[in-house]
Amino acid sequence: MPLNIPILLTWLRIILIPLMIAVYYVPDSWVQFIGRDLAATLVFVVAAITDWLDGYLARRWQQTSAFGAFLDPVADKLMVAAALIVLVQLGRLDAILATIIIGREITISALREWMAQIGAHRSVAVSMIGKIKTSAQMIAIPLLLYQAPVSGFDVFRAGTWLIYVAAVLTLWSMGYYMRMAWPHLMEAERRR
Repeated sequence: MPLNIPILLTWLRIILIPLMIAVYYVPDSWVQFIGRDLAATLVFVVAAITDWLDGYLARRWQQTSAFGAFLDPVADKLMVAAALIVLVQLGRLDAILATIIIGREITISALREWMAQIGAHRSVAVSMIGKIKTSAQMIAIPLLLYQAPVSGFDVFRAGTWLIYVAAVLTLWSMGYYMRMAWPHLMEAERRR
């Protein structure tokens, strides 16, 4: 396993996941200064920044690796799934939306694994719709974690709208990836 700053940032993102969850379970006095919601939001935002930064640094410093390419999306999916589960538990997100988003992530991860095995991984490379979906998620989740109005701006409502947009884009992007993979999957099945 290579060890460099981009991979350390990815590991940091994984370590931050239980910290974000723990914010809601520690004694009140531990988070009294900033509050649970702001603390969880800040942890999530730091984790999201490491998601961007590790990829940027890996490409810039030419420190990309097969292990990093494996670990980065795993960390992303763990971070998003954990945040969505917390939001469901807090009553800020419907379980159906969380299930759609998490289910899509599992499905596309499995599809990418299968496509890599048959040598067609490029056909399910990240698309623009996937990037937009991820952006909507990564903005919606901290808004839903924080939830309190800011200078008259309804943070929770904005987060709710964005998470619905993310859910629609989730289904749309899953359909796109499945459509791109379908011919390869059929070809692989014919060869068997």
